[in-house]
Amino acid sequence: MKNMLFKRLMLGLFSLTILVSFSECVHHHHKTVVVKKKRLPPGQAKKIHGDKSARRHAPGHNR
Repeated sequence: MKNMLFKRLMLGLFSLTILVSFSECVHHHHKTVVVKKKRLPPGQAKKIHGDKSARRHAPGHNR
């Protein structure tokens, strides 16, 4: 009787050890979200600011 109880206890401890060891191996991946801010086209910026020319809002055009 004691031998059977001892075997069940050992089997339970072994099972518990296996369960705990597998639960520690969980790895989570977190996605990194990159948000890029787009510039407004020169024509849209001109409309928002109420200018007559879009030249001031076009960075590469220096005339």
